Amino acid sequence: MREEGLQAEVVFEALRAMRAKDLSYERIFSSMCTRPHPIALKAHQLFQETNLGDPGLFPGSAELERQAIEMMAELLGNPSAVGYLSTGGTESNIQAIRAARNACGIDEGNIVVPKSAHFSFDKIGDLLRLETRKADLDASLKVDPQAVEDLIDDKTVALVGIAGTTEFGQVDPIDRLGEIALDHGLHLHVDAAFGGFVLPFLKGDWKWDFRVKGVSSITIDPHKMGMSTIPGGGLLFRDAKDQERLAAYAPYLTVARQKALTGTRSGAAAAAIWAVMTHLGKSGFSEVVQRCMDLTTHLLAGAGEIGLKPVIEPVMNVLALEVDSPQDIRAELMKLRWQVSMVQNPKALRLIIMPHTTKENVDLLLYDLDDLLNK
Repeated sequence: MREEGLQAEVVFEALRAMRAKDLSYERIFSSMCTRPHPIALKAHQLFQETNLGDPGLFPGSAELERQAIEMMAELLGNPSAVGYLSTGGTESNIQAIRAARNACGIDEGNIVVPKSAHFSFDKIGDLLRLETRKADLDASLKVDPQAVEDLIDDKTVALVGIAGTTEFGQVDPIDRLGEIALDHGLHLHVDAAFGGFVLPFLKGDWKWDFRVKGVSSITIDPHKMGMSTIPGGGLLFRDAKDQERLAAYAPYLTVARQKALTGTRSGAAAAAIWAVMTHLGKSGFSEVVQRCMDLTTHLLAGAGEIGLKPVIEPVMNVLALEVDSPQDIRAELMKLRWQVSMVQNPKALRLIIMPHTTKENVDLLLYDLDDLLNK
């Protein structure tokens, strides 16, 4: 730290220079985050100093969190579900498995997750001292229910299914996993960090949420397709008893039993999430998701015209394209200022179509991709 501070104008000049180093979303096809909706930014600013960790001091912010959870509970098929707003999918996943572990009271236990599960479940195994067992996928890149069942033993504390896998956007057979969870008396957690604000607005029904009887908890991230500010996640439980298993005692606060993982929590995130959901409603989110799906279809068709095929037909706005040497193609695209990602098994280019994506940039990307493939 400097001995003497700088003038605000100098500070902001330095900040603007640093911000200029950050990438703009226009040419980003690799991120599951997007620009926040304008109303989220305004709401965030209005509540930026509020702390959900001490809700008695900020009852308005706490009410916004409660109402946001109620809206998400209804969206996820169970208006009676309870939960709280987290920093995002990793925290929500940690807390869901922690609740399951605490309910079991099993030492040296294990969790069974798909091989397609988010890397946060490796962190969870380390943090909670649980073995993370990874079940094989089927030909459609969904978890194989038989592979899950084969990994269960008397030390298993939870099963995990994914509704919108990070690499391919696939939806695991949650209804079948729910049956397995009920048969074995296990907690089933659904990681819908990405899919939670996509699947409810698509045609078709994958039976992935609380309507499946065996589902105990769900992760959903408003700061992804919910277009809220970062950080803004959500964790919901079917049974309030599971959330209670997370409580810690803090008698010096206005609410002594704290159930979140973090102590200080942003009321601004609650305001931003509440504002976007209230402003757009189901019809508004349906329009956003449909636009993303239309662009995904357009990208898929354009890729076909230059000889590229998808690894699987996209279920949502995540597209993996088969290419030779995807790491080399990705490196060349990055030289042209396109940000795409790559999946490892099978190797492919991964493209995510988010609300910031435009048809113009889809076409420009396809043009450059065609040029690279024909060099």
